[in-house]
Amino acid sequence: MEAIKHASGAIAGVEQVSTIWFLYTQQDLAKATQLIKRIVSNGAHDFTKVTCQTSFLASCVLATLNCMMNFSDTKTGMIERVKEHLQAYEGAVPMKAKWSVNLEKFISWAFYLIEFHRRNQGNRDKDIQSIFETQLQLSAFKTFLNIARENIMGQNFGLAFDAACFSLSLLSNSVNHGWSSGVARDAVLELLGFLVEGSVEIVNQCFMKAARFGSTELVSILLQIAQARGLHVNVNFALFAASEYSHINTMECLVTEGHATYFFGPLMTAARSGCMPVVQWFVKRGCTEMELCYALTAATSNNQVAIISYLLQCIPQQMLNLFSFEILKSVGEERPDSFEGVNFLLSSDFLRDPIATYAFANRLATSNEEAITPELKVFLLEHWSAEAFVEGMRAGEVHYVNLMRILRRGKSEICLRELPPPLVIVIAYLPLYRECLASSGSLLPQRLRGELMVAARRLSNWAVDEMSEKRELLEILQQHMPCF
Repeated sequence: MEAIKHASGAIAGVEQVSTIWFLYTQQDLAKATQLIKRIVSNGAHDFTKVTCQTSFLASCVLATLNCMMNFSDTKTGMIERVKEHLQAYEGAVPMKAKWSVNLEKFISWAFYLIEFHRRNQGNRDKDIQSIFETQLQLSAFKTFLNIARENIMGQNFGLAFDAACFSLSLLSNSVNHGWSSGVARDAVLELLGFLVEGSVEIVNQCFMKAARFGSTELVSILLQIAQARGLHVNVNFALFAASEYSHINTMECLVTEGHATYFFGPLMTAARSGCMPVVQWFVKRGCTEMELCYALTAATSNNQVAIISYLLQCIPQQMLNLFSFEILKSVGEERPDSFEGVNFLLSSDFLRDPIATYAFANRLATSNEEAITPELKVFLLEHWSAEAFVEGMRAGEVHYVNLMRILRRGKSEICLRELPPPLVIVIAYLPLYRECLASSGSLLPQRLRGELMVAARRLSNWAVDEMSEKRELLEILQQHMPCF
């Protein structure tokens, strides 16, 4: 936050020092060194702001080395990401709005300088020149740090490091093929290397922010710095942050380069929120069967039907059979107010055996175990128990009797018995038919299945077995209904 505040300050204080990032010759370097010495000897004192802003500008210059880019589009992309970053910070809205405006001005100024100097370079051998010029610029920056070192405390180095990383984070998705490799990457590494010497604790903080915002290139560079200098960065926590915002490329980098290994927490969070790409990534990366069962529980508790459906295909049947009770029990404990996920899990025939799935649901509904919440028991009793099936059949019979009474005794001007039989069937059973179609999965809740069973039996002269499946029962209704 402090780095953003200083980086968004007035531009005037950094204009003189900014010249070091546009040096072309040794003579330019000598002149810049003399200029910096004169500025310091004449009483310059706001080194925090100048160092932060110079570091921010340096990142922009180095990250765009030899990069085929549209400066206007890149600038616009950075400004948009500034707004995203500021939203993540706590603080008064007016203050963040002020920082946003100042940062936009600073970014516009920085890219004006970069574009102006790049245009004036002409058609020189850019590959050779960029290496030579970059070394001059980095030498000048190191000279500035050495000259001003007495006035730059460790905290200032940390703020400058943060400012440089902030700029790189903004550029992450704006620059194509800019600083992920080659001269630009080496230059960025050297720049951050100068700044990290004064404040090593800031590295992990910047690393976390880079992971959160999906700045994959910066994550990779900070990993390299940390590994080279023996610094601690929390790769597992960074993986959690990246996965929370679905930054798949960053997650890949954290695992392949950072050797992150803790998948359980991020997988559970993704399952709860219904983030399919992240769940799929973790599954393909390699999760234990037990972790997948926990993820299934999390998805079921939060009614994430797409995740439930996907995980059921990934978990071996023996694991589902073994932990089915624990899964349903945990769902009841975690989310006692909504059982859409439970309904979907049972409708999907998650035990892959209709008789076993129905028997399991009935056993839970009638269980006396305190581990099963009362709310879950009530839900299962009303919809998935053997008692619910009997109640559904009873309701189906009542509906049929009422239909017969209307046909035989009805005195309405619209006489049902005068309508063609298929239309009478539509009037009687279309709502039930639609409700059954809307129920996902291969199994119907027991109460609904009981109602459908009676309808199918009445239409087929009782030629229906009690264990007939949803598809077979619906086909009987379809055969007796007209096509609209």
